[in-house]
Amino acid sequence: MNDTLAFDMTPKLTGKISADRIRVLRTPRPPDGLIEKLKRIPDATSVIADVMDELGITGAIGTSTLKPTLPNASIVGPALTVRNVVQREHVYEAARRSVNRMAEFEAHNLALPGDVVVIDGVAGVSNMGGISAQTGKRQGEAGAIVSGGIRDVGHSRRADYPLWATEITPVTGKWRIETVEINGDIQIAGIRVSPGDIVVADETGVCFIPIARAEEVAERALAKANFELEKCLAIDAGAAVADLPSKE
Repeated sequence: MNDTLAFDMTPKLTGKISADRIRVLRTPRPPDGLIEKLKRIPDATSVIADVMDELGITGAIGTSTLKPTLPNASIVGPALTVRNVVQREHVYEAARRSVNRMAEFEAHNLALPGDVVVIDGVAGVSNMGGISAQTGKRQGEAGAIVSGGIRDVGHSRRADYPLWATEITPVTGKWRIETVEINGDIQIAGIRVSPGDIVVADETGVCFIPIARAEEVAERALAKANFELEKCLAIDAGAAVADLPSKE
């Protein structure tokens, strides 16, 4: 008898977003070994940003824009995308009637272990709070990237759920935001992100690698990281500046 627990992986919608607004039911999975390869790169976003420049790929954003909530956090995983817009109903009327159209919980519902929730969100209000972050941690997500506000930072830190966001605010998005699409193409700081694109985030920044180029980027980034390690070892050994390795 197989002792492995069986789970019903069929998404169960809460009713806050219709099924036709979920463009991809399952986030595309990365090739075997790709995530592990990228995790081996120290100072990953800096190295990957250089490689993406060399390959003509736009996709790097600094932490001056997307600020991390956990020091020394680093994550790698496929993007599970969410798009939020401002709710049309007046905020106080929506609050009075408890009209909550936020649906990032549907993204948690779809998430597979290692996914990174990426939210094209609304500025000035929270697109993800502490309970949402705790749920994401429970689902095995690597973390989340939010263009827009987040709140309950202490809660998400206690849950050890890494977040990168453009804003932190106590103002709830419950009565102000409507989630209009999950797993469609989104824009983060002018960069297009598609479901399954590889997200690499650390204390220096965030890189979005198009899945079609991810293997190429990973190979080049590993080679560059190994070259930089060689250079650092030469520095530690006392090599003269003129004698340091200068070509990869």
